[in-house]
Amino acid sequence: MKTPWMEMTVRDFQSALASSSPTPGGGTAAAIALGQASALTIMVCDLTLGKDKWQEGWDGATSALSTSVRTMSRAGLLADEDSDAFDGVMDSFKLPKETDVQKSTRRDAIRKATLIATEKPFETAKLALNLLSVLPELATSGNANAVSDVGVAGLLASAACKGALFNVDINLDSLPEDMAADIRIEAPKIQDEARILSRKIMDAVRDRM
Repeated sequence: MKTPWMEMTVRDFQSALASSSPTPGGGTAAAIALGQASALTIMVCDLTLGKDKWQEGWDGATSALSTSVRTMSRAGLLADEDSDAFDGVMDSFKLPKETDVQKSTRRDAIRKATLIATEKPFETAKLALNLLSVLPELATSGNANAVSDVGVAGLLASAACKGALFNVDINLDSLPEDMAADIRIEAPKIQDEARILSRKIMDAVRDRM
């Protein structure tokens, strides 16, 4: 039974990522990056809440804490689900294709597996965008001593979002136009919103430093 990526040491995960095996790949790395961004956000929230000096930032930190705790938990699961989904795609390509029935069955299986492999990074991208949305206020009013950590969280969340969308796009290219219609519409919007929020976070961090 495969060891979940989150249960590996950092060294072992990096070795797996560096190997020639198709998984883990970029989608899993994006989910792991999102988890790291969430963890940093939680740290800054903890350094803000209950500290009288940073009372102005308590509301923002409370909101950010709720979002980041949920996101960190889900990101760890998505890391495995993303690689499992791609393994499913690879398995579907190995199905027999000798007869017309087999060819049809194989084609349907490939499309179904590819759709799942599109949905997983799309969820990663959506979660990353949600995390990005709470970071500008945390950078502005949270514990100023940890504002650089908010910046790193923002960079990681941005990379997670944009990296996951790369995986979304490449999988969408393999699907018929009538499949994943909602993702085709939403993905570019997420990309644009992430770009705006990323810049907002970096500006807020540099203004505070």
